[in-house]
Order: sequence, then C-alpha cells, then structure tokens
Amino acid sequence: MYLTDRSAPARADTGRVRRNGPGRRVAPVVLVLGTVSLITDVSSEMVTAVLPLYLVSRLGFSPLGFGTLDGVYNGFSALVQLTGGHLADRVRNHKLMAGLGYGLSALCKPLLLLAGSVGTLGTVLALERTGKGLRTAPRDAMISLSTPARDQGRAFGVHRAMDTTGAMLGPLAAFLILRAAADGYDAVFGVSACVAALGVLVLVLFVPGRRQTARTDGEAGPGGPDGTGGPGGTSGPDGTSGPDGPDASDGTPPVRVREALALLRLPRLRALAGCAALLGLTTVSDAFVYLLLQRRAGIGEQWFTLLPLGTAVVFLSLAVPVGALADRIGRRTVFLAGHMGLLTAYALLLWAPATPVLAPAVLALHGAFYAATDGVLPAALAGLVPEELRASGLAIVGTSQALARFCCSLAFGAAWTVWGDGPALAGSAVGLLCCAAVAGLVLRPAGGTR
Repeated sequence: MYLTDRSAPARADTGRVRRNGPGRRVAPVVLVLGTVSLITDVSSEMVTAVLPLYLVSRLGFSPLGFGTLDGVYNGFSALVQLTGGHLADRVRNHKLMAGLGYGLSALCKPLLLLAGSVGTLGTVLALERTGKGLRTAPRDAMISLSTPARDQGRAFGVHRAMDTTGAMLGPLAAFLILRAAADGYDAVFGVSACVAALGVLVLVLFVPGRRQTARTDGEAGPGGPDGTGGPGGTSGPDGTSGPDGPDASDGTPPVRVREALALLRLPRLRALAGCAALLGLTTVSDAFVYLLLQRRAGIGEQWFTLLPLGTAVVFLSLAVPVGALADRIGRRTVFLAGHMGLLTAYALLLWAPATPVLAPAVLALHGAFYAATDGVLPAALAGLVPEELRASGLAIVGTSQALARFCCSLAFGAAWTVWGDGPALAGSAVGLLCCAAVAGLVLRPAGGTR
C-alpha cells in the first residue's frame, strides 16, 4: 500500500508524460484556481482569525461550547464533500459544482452580521462549511486532471501556496480592520462578504468550463476506455482537451453512486482514507492551537489575529518546494514527516518555557505540517483513482479526514473543560504518536520503494 503514485501509475497516466511546454509544469487552470482560492481565503480567514476570540472572550463560550462550534465550522463540510464530489463526476462539470460551493459560502458571509444567537451562528457557519464541502473535491479534481501524475505534488503545492497567500492576508486584514473600526467584528464580517463575492466573480469569468486533462504521448486526448485517450478526441493548443474532449455529450452514461462507492474496494485508497482519518482524530484544530499558544506565550488579545499569519507565512514558503520534494522522494515520507513536525509543536506547547522564541517555533512547525500534508494528500490520489471518478475519490479521502477532525474538536473541547488544556493536549500528542506509527506501517510501500 503506497502513499506515492510513482510505482503504480493510474490508467489515465500511462505512457510517457508530455510537457505542456519547455520548463512549464503548472497548467493555466491551476493558476486561475489558485487565484480564486487566494481571494476566497482572504475572506474566510478574516472570519476564522477573529472567531475564536469573538466566541470565547465576547460571547463567553466554554472550551466545550467552542469545541462544538469549531467542530461544526471545520467538520460539517465532511457531510457534503461526498455529495459534491459525486455530483461533479455525475454531471461532468467540475466548475459548476465548485461555483455553487463558492457562491454558497459567499452568501453566508453577510449573514454573520445578523447572527445574534448561538443557534443562528451555528446554522450560518454550517451553511458556509456546506459551501466549502461542495467546492473542495471538484476544485482539486480540476487541478489533478490538468496535471501529469509525476507533477501532482508541484501543482498542488502551487495551488496551496496561492491559497495560503490569502490565508496570510486574511488575518492581517482582520487585524487592521479591528484596530481602525469602531465596531470591529461587524466590519470584518462585512468586508469578508465583499471579498468572497469577488472570488466567485473570478471563478465564473476565468476558470474554463470544459474539463482540461493532461495529455500523454501517442494519444489524441482523454476519454478512451483505458482513461488515456480515445478515437476522435481533439486537443487544445496547450495539450488539454478540446471541444470533443471528455466534457462533450458523447452518450457515456453518468457516473452512478455505486460506482463511486466501489472505489472503496481499492486497497490503497482504503488505506489512504483510513490513515487520513486516524491521524485526523488526533489533529487539534488550528483555533485551539492558537488559543493554547496565546496562553502559553502570554500573547495579548490585540495580537491574537496575527497568529494564523505566522502559520500562513511558513506554509506559503514551503508549499511548492515540499510538494516537489514529495514528487521526488515519495509522498508517504513527506506526509508522515509533516505529522512528526506537528507532534513537535505539541511538545513545545506542553513543556517549553514561555520565551520569545516559543511562538515563532510553534507557528513554523504548524506551517510546515500543512505544507507537508495539505497538498500531498490529494496529490497521492492521482495514481489511485481513474479520471472519471477523480472528484469522488478526493471526496472520500477528504470526508474521512474532515469527520475525524470534527470528532477531535469535540473530544478536545470536552477534555479541556473537564481536565484542563495541558492534559487534553498531552492526550492528543500521545494519540498522534501512536496513530503516526500505525499509519507508517499501513502505508509502508512494498519492494523497497519509497
């Protein structure tokens, strides 16, 4: 069972990969989707940066109450990821499903201004996460299908770097708005809504509506019985599918639910989804990490919104080189190394003294963890799932991870409430160490490959 596609190429990637051009390894659609994600993440991270302090300090949430709502915010998308991925494959229009997801999230931003109770706030956040769940798998499928298997790590690294640029600018914008506006939280929510609408506009205007698939030598275009190419297909000037490509109405029956669920029969995909869930069960949410860091390092509330900025800077710096490294040495190795970095961050939060270097060290390890896992995980699926089910496969793995992190938020919030933050984090650290050991064994490649 592998977390690397080098030794077991997918049917869609058989043959020798043809470059899109001299030295060009990132498809244009990846850059456009990266721009959409950058803008959308500015909007989302403005809200995410202020939400923990807003709920705990202003609304008086207990750790258990915050953990429940944080679990809804970060895990509710798991309930709709499978739906979004399957529908994108079924209608063969990944842009449509991604657009619906981005649009729903944008509509929810101004509703935060009207959320005056816990129930209303939870409903709005659940709807916003529904939008994220609908868009994630179709968006990642467009990236995967436009990129040769050997360059998946680099392509996802570029996208995640652009996405993280937005994650870096969002907290900074929230920080400046809170300092400048009289009613800072409402101002943050209002500006966030406007920025989210801009992201939807860029998606509608500039993301190609027709699926684009990387070509291989000797093939006219994707869509044949083996997933590499079929007769009669044409291709565009950049090596992607043209008017008669896979999104054309060629009489192929739509993907059915049982075909998507049949992906679970693939041993390597089951192993990947299971390990993602196992590790997610002990991955403390970002909001809790920042709250713990604020307490341990004695950081003032006025600086709290800048903590996600530190994670984002490191993620942005490492996403592309770490993705390229995963393509070369194996995605399993990089994926597990990222979790070891997170475990080190937990150890620092537990035992390191409150020195000036504590916050930079924890944020650096936190950002490195995301660089080694966030794009590497979907990149590993390129060699496991056929093209026509790519969004469904991405949704299966993403759902398993999101559900596990939802459970972790609930459990960590409860443990913090009952035993305190130190014992709760210590339990998560021990659990992460055990789960990483199990994942290393399950994902261990055979035959000596990495």
